[in-house]
Amino acid sequence: MTYIMVDVEADGPIPGDYSMVCFGAIVVQPSLDRTFYGRLRPISDKWIPEALQVSGFSRKETLDFDEPAAVMQQFANWIAEVRSGQPMFISDNNGFDWQFINWYFHHFLGRNPFGHSSTNLGSLYKGVVRDTFANFKHLRKTKHTHNPVDDARGNAEALLAIKEQYDLKISLK
Repeated sequence: MTYIMVDVEADGPIPGDYSMVCFGAIVVQPSLDRTFYGRLRPISDKWIPEALQVSGFSRKETLDFDEPAAVMQQFANWIAEVRSGQPMFISDNNGFDWQFINWYFHHFLGRNPFGHSSTNLGSLYKGVVRDTFANFKHLRKTKHTHNPVDDARGNAEALLAIKEQYDLKISLK
């Protein structure tokens, strides 16, 4: 199984009504050298300035980004290249990140290479340390910048640290 850490930036709270602006993904393995980055043209006229501001892009800039269908196909192709067995989607906030990736895959490609499951890194950490108030973010090495590749990398670093420090039984291929 290949764990792929994903981070999404969007211009609103839900897919369909709002748009995924960009996303990053990284294969969780010690080298952390297999990454994907996509920037997507808006699919909706609706957007929330404060939400978009987090990404660091202006609305005008996003209008010149790539066609979402092409980006999602490139992402699916990348997943097929890097995966060993079933790819597993994991993110810091999978309630947010998963909804956008899943919706975009189904809307534009008719399928999601991740299947129907995702994992939440924060919940995994809480279970490992047996504390529902615990936070894993101190395990990141890469600064959280809202560049989705940086953020996915930091979260992947945290998962690798959890595996090492807590002897987490996880197969990272």
